[in-house]
Formats: sequence, structure tokens, C-alpha cells
Amino acid sequence: MKLNIDGLLVYFPHDYIYPEQYSYMLELKRTLDAKGHGVLEMPSGTGKTISLLSLILAYQRAHPLEVSKLIYCSRTVPEIEKVIEELRKLLDFHEKQTGEKLPFLGLALSSRKNLCIHPEVSAFRFGKEVDGKCFSLTASYVRAQHQQDDSVPFCRFFEEFDAHGRQVPLPYGVYNLDDLKAYGRQKGWCPYFLARYSILHANVVVYSYHYLLDPKIASLVSKELARKSVVVFDEAHNIDNVCIDSMGVNITRKTLDRCQGNVATLQATIQKIKDTDAQKLKEEYRRLVEGLREANVARETDVYLANPVLPDEVLQEAVPGNIRTAEHFVAFLKRFLEYLKSRLRVHHVVQESPPSFLKDVFEKVCIERKPLQFCSERLQSLLRTLEIADISDFSPITLISNFATLVSTYSKGCTILIEPFDDRTPTIANPILHFRAKSR
Repeated sequence: MKLNIDGLLVYFPHDYIYPEQYSYMLELKRTLDAKGHGVLEMPSGTGKTISLLSLILAYQRAHPLEVSKLIYCSRTVPEIEKVIEELRKLLDFHEKQTGEKLPFLGLALSSRKNLCIHPEVSAFRFGKEVDGKCFSLTASYVRAQHQQDDSVPFCRFFEEFDAHGRQVPLPYGVYNLDDLKAYGRQKGWCPYFLARYSILHANVVVYSYHYLLDPKIASLVSKELARKSVVVFDEAHNIDNVCIDSMGVNITRKTLDRCQGNVATLQATIQKIKDTDAQKLKEEYRRLVEGLREANVARETDVYLANPVLPDEVLQEAVPGNIRTAEHFVAFLKRFLEYLKSRLRVHHVVQESPPSFLKDVFEKVCIERKPLQFCSERLQSLLRTLEIADISDFSPITLISNFATLVSTYSKGCTILIEPFDDRTPTIANPILHFRAKSR
């Protein structure tokens, strides 16, 4: 049916509309007119998703200069797929009613694990494994090595996308995850990077909360999205937990033990590079003197998690001298790891603020706040310089460096909790350090 919602023509793909749906769309229209924020609620099962899509797409057609894109954030892959199917029905209905096919692109975006079509990489069970293997086949230095040596493994799907996929836009239509994978197989292109590239041109993008709320992901995926976008958070009562989790860190003794292995590998690799290509380390040192902004100009395949929100002004600064050279930075990490080990030797629950934690770090091991703040970016720079292929092996030390950056950057609104037992094994000594944003 066709509806007039406060002067806006809306195509609604059902023969009947509930009063709640009409009221919902009316309030949504007023929110868009006011260019403000809205919190809307409807009973379950009354067609909230199709009401929202019908109104916003109608508004998008009527005001293309004011609303260029709809970004629909949902929690799970099944919910994302459901939104895409509702969108497909709406566009089919519009085409039947008007007799014209809209120049329209809508797509879902999910993780590499859900979009990879590489036979070996997609066989891995866990997302971190898929991310790490993908990185080991697509990083710019791996691709450069392949140019010199054909025996170096690479991803043919990414190479084909990089060579041809950027010049040929994704055809108009609505694509769920399976559609993207089928199109990728047909073209021989990587569906994940195709989707990431295509969201810039899409009219509707449906993806997880984390792609917009988790700074480690959002700064890689969503930073180029248009400001004139309408953002919808479905089931918005979950936002607090998502934000808290995305900025949270859990550290156990096992994490620290694995970090020791990471540090040993870094030391051995640094020594090898010094013996074979010392200029590479000197060049990194020069870039770090100029500041992180220059040091971290990386290709899209060279980072799969960004830093946990380092303030923009910090990126312009030179890296502190005591962590500038590779050897000094690794020694700094070892000292910080030893301190964390000592903090996990607890027999009762300890709670403290980030300033209190930083004061104790300085008093015990003479580590200042400034170098801690640079840890996440400094580690990423070092991993790229050393051309570490399987970066997923360095998840433990990455977690510790993220914690260092977070605890030294956010003095307010966060807390540190050290417990002698894990909740899952309350009778076995298994200390764990939690860094969390406080819920309000």
C-alpha cells in the first residue's frame, strides 16, 4: 500500500498496517525532519523493521541531499540477514508499484570468517584464526615477497579484487552474505574486501554494532562513511554492554605466559633483521621521530585491528625516546609484563582507578604514563617493520599493549578489578585482571 506520512509518500509492502506502525513512522519522520536523535519503541512482532526501512528509504528518495545513506546496526548475523530480506521485499514491492528499478545498492557486512571463500582460510573454525591467516596472505610485504618469489603463499581472491574489483562497482541490488560470496566466487574476488569497499557507495549498509561502536574496528571500516547518514541501532538497549565490552580487557596468568613467548620471538626477529637489514629498523626509527601519523600510513590489508582510540593530538607527537628503538621497546614490554605478573599475585579482590594503577607502576618499575600511551601503535609499527606474517600468534602481546594504551589514556570513567578467582572456576586460584568502562 501507499501511505502519506506527514506529507511523505511511503511505499509499504503489506495490505494492512497496525496503528503502532503508523505512529512509529510518524515519529521517525519528525525525528528526521528535526535532524536529531530519537528513541522509538514498539511491541515485538508488530513489524518494526519494515516500518523503519519503508519510512527511511522514502525519506532518502525525497531528500537525497540530506540523507545519503542508511546504516543499520544489529547484533547477530541472523538478525542482519533478516533486515536484508525485509529490504529486498520492500524494493521488490516498489518496483512492482512503479514499474521502475531503482538505482539502489544495499548490502550486509560481516567478518572475514563469514565472508571468506579461500578454501584453506575459510576452513578455520575461529574468527581470530581466519583474520590471522588472511593477514598472512594479503599484507603488503607478503605480496611484495610473492613478486620476488612465487613460492610465497598469497590470496588470489584478494589479488583479483585489487586488480579489477575497485574499477567495477558492485551492481545495483540487495546482497546478503551468501549473495556476496556467490558474486565473489563468480568474479574470483574477495567478498570481504569487496563489501568493505562497496559500503562507501551503498545506499543501505547492514552490519554489527561493533563496526560502528568498537573503535578498534570502526576506525578501519566506518571512518569514511558519509556524515549525512541515518544510523539505526536495533535493540538499542544493548549499546551500553557493547561499548563496555569493546573497551574492556581481561588479562590472566596464561595471557602473560604467552606474552613471554611473543617477546622472545620479537627479540629473535629483531636480531635477525639487525644482522640482515639494519636499515629497515633505522627507517622505522626515523618515522617514529616524525610521529605516529606518518609511521602508521598502512595499506588496508596491513592492519586488522586499529588502536583502542588514541587521541588525535597524540598521533602527531614523536614517540617517546625510551621506546623508539625496537630493542628498547621490547625491553620496556618485558618490564611491564613483570609488573603485571606481580599484580596478579593476589588473595583478595582489588579495585582501583587508572591514576592509582599508573602511580603504582611508576613507583614499582619506574614506567611513566607517556610511553604506555603509545604502546598499541608502537607494537603495530614494530610488527609491520619485522614483517610478521601470522600476526594472530601475537594476540597476547597485542592485548597487553592495548591495555597499556587504554589505562594510560582514560583516567575517568574506567576501573581496574583484580580477582584471585575466575567466575567459571571459583574454587581454583586463577587470578584475572579486568579493565572496564563503568556502566552509568
